[in-house]
Amino acid sequence: MDKVDVMRLFARIVERRSFTLAAQDLQLPRSTVTEAVKRLETRLGVRLLERTTRQVRPTLDGEAYYQRCLSILAEIEEAEAAFTGARPSGPLRVDVHGVLARYFMLPGLSDFLARYPDIQLRIGEGDRYVDLVREGVDCVLRVGKPSDSSMIGRQIASLVEGTYASPEYLQRHGVPTSPNELDGHRMVAFASSASGHVLPLEFQQDGAVSEHRLPYAVTVTGAEMYVATARLGLGLIQVPSYRVRENLADGSLVEVLPGFPPTPSPVYVLYPQNRQLSPRVRVFIDWLSAEFAARLPAAS
Repeated sequence: MDKVDVMRLFARIVERRSFTLAAQDLQLPRSTVTEAVKRLETRLGVRLLERTTRQVRPTLDGEAYYQRCLSILAEIEEAEAAFTGARPSGPLRVDVHGVLARYFMLPGLSDFLARYPDIQLRIGEGDRYVDLVREGVDCVLRVGKPSDSSMIGRQIASLVEGTYASPEYLQRHGVPTSPNELDGHRMVAFASSASGHVLPLEFQQDGAVSEHRLPYAVTVTGAEMYVATARLGLGLIQVPSYRVRENLADGSLVEVLPGFPPTPSPVYVLYPQNRQLSPRVRVFIDWLSAEFAARLPAAS
């Protein structure tokens, strides 16, 4: 194992906080990982890692060495790609919002893998907070403006939203013609996965945005359940228009207050601030951005 390979190994141990997980990620025997770190610490003459029964964490020297490793490894990848024309390769771990992935990522995924056959893609599905460095994830796909200052966010799309309800619901409660006519109406509550708080309905009118919190009997945390409960007539919902295209076509949902739309929802790819983008992450983000651009007009 040469010095560059040892740097990659050490960086993965720091990120995963585990010899075992790092070994699994890099498909190496754990004994090889342990021996490589011992030799590295002996060669440098410093202790780089603190080991406990539960976790491995870098010492102050280890953290400094880790940051240098990230910079050097990124420069090596860039240099090799520039001078050899090598295609991006290696493992790529991403975490995606499942609904977005099904509509915008999965349809063209086979083309991406055919274009970059040396990339090994591992996809996690969720909408929770992900510690990218600790969990060894390269980037995540999320809806909404990022609040974590340790992450760099690249906006790749903006989703047009609308307000929707079932015909049965509107028969019972009436069809409002403005947000001021929502007295007596109900909503399906959507709880934010980040805060747990129920999100209000919002409407744009004359350049201003108004928020309305209506009574509700059901609270959901997932996009699929949100649409399903609206189809059952349990209240008004607000979702990106691509999500209900088929429901509008078959009549199970109807758009309400189209002249007062919610604000569009931005879509971001997030990656760690302290990590220079590797070629494989960069081509994935560029491809994903193109997929959204190509599919959004048809999905809106």
